[in-house]
Amino acid sequence: MSVPSWEDSQLGAMKRVALWLVQNIGVGEMFTKSQLREAFPGTSQIDRRMRDLRDFGWRIDTNREDPALGSHEQRFVKQGDPVWEPGKATRKVGVTVTAAERHALMMRDGHKCRSCGIGPGEQYAGTYVASQLDVARRRVRMATGEVSVQLVIECNRCRVGGRDLTADLGDVLARVDQLPVYEQKMLAGWVEQDARSFSDAEALWAAYRTLPADSRDKVREVLGRTRSSSV
Repeated sequence: MSVPSWEDSQLGAMKRVALWLVQNIGVGEMFTKSQLREAFPGTSQIDRRMRDLRDFGWRIDTNREDPALGSHEQRFVKQGDPVWEPGKATRKVGVTVTAAERHALMMRDGHKCRSCGIGPGEQYAGTYVASQLDVARRRVRMATGEVSVQLVIECNRCRVGGRDLTADLGDVLARVDQLPVYEQKMLAGWVEQDARSFSDAEALWAAYRTLPADSRDKVREVLGRTRSSSV
C-alpha cells in the first residue's frame, strides 16, 4: 500500500501529523513547536492531534521525558501504528485518560511516583531537576500469562526508564506464596501501610553506606570494640 503525502488535505489532522513526522522529521530527530505549527497553519489544536498519536504507540518526547530538550523542543523517538491506513486510527476503548480519571489516579497513588516515591515538584537527589508526575501505562503479565495494560502514577524519569518493561504479577504472587508465614505477615503490614518500616539497625546501615571510607573505618572500629567486650 502506497503511503500518502502529509500534505493531502483529505486526511485528518492526526494522520497528516504522523506522515509529517515520518516524511519530514525522521525517527530520532528533534523538531520545535514552531515547525509543527508552521507546517499546519490554521489547523486548530495541532499540538493535541500530535499527542493523540501516543495512543497508537508513537513516542514523541518533550523535556518532561528528556531533560536535554528545551521547553519548545520535542523529539520523534518511535513510530507506532500507521494511522493513515484504513482501520489503524480507531482509538482503543479507555485509552484516553480524562482529567477526572487523572485526579482519581493521583489520589489513589498518594501523589507519589509508585516506582521511586518522589512527590510532584521535588528535586531529584544531587540535581536541581524537579520531578513531574503523570499517568503511565504499565504492561502487567497476569498469573494466567495474559498481558494487561494498567495505569499507574510515575515521575518523568521512571516513566521513561520503565516504558519498555513488563511487570510480572504472576511471579510476585508465586514468590509471596513461597515466603515463610512470619515474612508474609511482615510483608502484609508493609502492604497495608503502603510503606516499609525500617529497624534502627537498617536505618544505621543506610547512613553508614553514605560515609566516606575513613569514617566507615571509625564505625568498624567502634563495632569491633563492642563485639570484643561482649565476648
